[in-house]
Amino acid sequence: MPGLPKHIPIIDPQSIPRAKWDLYPWNRWTFNNVREVIATTEVWRGDGAVWELPRHTTNFDSLEFSNFADESCTVSEWLTNDFNDGMIILSNGMVVYERYRNSMSNRSLHLSQSVAKSVTASVAGILVDRGWLDPERLITDYLPELHSGAYAGATLRHALDMASGVNYVEDYEAADSHIAAMDIAAGWKLPREGFDSPNNMWEHILSLHETTRVHGHGFNYRSIETEVVAQCMERVTNKRLADLISEELWQKLGCEESASFTIDRGGYCSASGGFNATLRDYARFGQMLCDDGNGNGKQIVPSNWVTDTMRPDALSLDDFRQGLFPNGGYRNQFWLRDRDQKIMMARGIYGQLIYVDQARDLVAVVMASWPESLSINRSTNTLRVIDAITDQL
Repeated sequence: MPGLPKHIPIIDPQSIPRAKWDLYPWNRWTFNNVREVIATTEVWRGDGAVWELPRHTTNFDSLEFSNFADESCTVSEWLTNDFNDGMIILSNGMVVYERYRNSMSNRSLHLSQSVAKSVTASVAGILVDRGWLDPERLITDYLPELHSGAYAGATLRHALDMASGVNYVEDYEAADSHIAAMDIAAGWKLPREGFDSPNNMWEHILSLHETTRVHGHGFNYRSIETEVVAQCMERVTNKRLADLISEELWQKLGCEESASFTIDRGGYCSASGGFNATLRDYARFGQMLCDDGNGNGKQIVPSNWVTDTMRPDALSLDDFRQGLFPNGGYRNQFWLRDRDQKIMMARGIYGQLIYVDQARDLVAVVMASWPESLSINRSTNTLRVIDAITDQL
């Protein structure tokens, strides 16, 4: 591609086109250095002790698996060839495998994209347990400003499960889609001449007035649902999302590093995709979920919320996701790989994944910077690697 530096990662942030910072090949550097590209706010880890993860490592580098093309490939080759930046595997609460690529280190804060949705919803579950939020109540009970908009009549449950009827086009390749407007509202991209976009995320929510179906009558993956959930969380607690995640999750988990959220011009966090943390701290989050919400010696997320998340309703996934998870589901901003197994996933575009297999007490975290936002082939490879390692364990 003309004009690109010869070597990745890119060292000089000034060489990154502002409109393309999250696209390949620039994402090979920016996903590990978001704080140097756009505005962020800290998710403080607190001053408590680190939750030490015991280690009993095994070298899976040469382990072979069959990739999406039914070709033999090693884990090490997959890590490099599929644009992965880091992978960590926990088995029975112990680190058994940890690898880094592409200049990522154990201290790098990696952008998790839509993994942020699952982080946000986990704290929503805490607020539900306290009675501050009720999934069956109308969203307008918490955000009365939305009475005249598309969310009128929708419940918090609809937003949590991506089942509202709000008209929202999440086409990552279309320059005129709702998600393109969200990128500008969130502060990820600069305003464009001739394209009307809100100044911040709250204005973006207020701008939605159309529905395409009755609320609750189908699954439709849209990032705006998470932003609405986050606004409800902020309203009932009178706290910003970054402080909520810090106080209710990151400090209690005993994380090694403070995390961060990208923020818009109004100071709102991008709850649906702007969370950044280290590989090991993502693993701590995953292990807590694997242990029914118990981590670092304390109950952090209510166990009944984790159990509820493992029981998706009958709403069918869209065709793209159905191809990956034929018996899958979606609940509380988490993906279920198979309704008959206790495997929950936090997933983000460009290859981000937290994989939690309760039955096998296994947690896998993969952070990546794919050239494509969505890829069935690369997603298939990732799951096959995890399956191969699981079989070995």
